Amino acid sequence: MLTESLGLVAGALTTFSIIPQIIRVFKLKSAREISILFTTALLVGILCWLAYGILLDLTPLIIWNSIATLLMVTLLYMKLRYGR
Repeated sequence: MLTESLGLVAGALTTFSIIPQIIRVFKLKSAREISILFTTALLVGILCWLAYGILLDLTPLIIWNSIATLLMVTLLYMKLRYGR
């Protein structure tokens, strides 16, 4: 129970850390300072963690990496749209 709780808290903190960047890009309508290589590599890493969580049926990994995938896809879209 403690390990799953720790996983839920850790996942929430790391997943929600993406939100301020999305808000900043949305407000400024600029993503020039964001690296597309970083964004893509992080998205691929999150998808690997999601697959790992699914294969091992680890609820915290599945929940938070699903949400993080959506957030990173949003950030990648914004980078492609506002990155100029």
